[in-house]
Amino acid sequence: MIKNLLTSILITCTSIAIAGDDHDEAKQLLDKGDILPLEKILEKVRSIQPGKILEVELEKDHGQLIYEIEILTKDGSVFEIKINARTAKLLSTEKEH
Repeated sequence: MIKNLLTSILITCTSIAIAGDDHDEAKQLLDKGDILPLEKILEKVRSIQPGKILEVELEKDHGQLIYEIEILTKDGSVFEIKINARTAKLLSTEKEH
């Protein structure tokens, strides 16, 4: 499972944590065309739910690569949005309690 993905190759946002060597695997997936650039994913996410990006994870779920993105809205709510990493299709939006 790929977690806490971020690297300057994929995004210029500074508010997201980088963990381990996952960025190398993410770059390989990006280079092979298995995932879309994170910039494109974040554009879609921001059009769905504006706010500050708190965390981005790239995970494999049932053989499908998924970006899980947590967003803090202006009213203090946190949403988790799941996006297919290859197609940018919205999979779910959930308000966290």
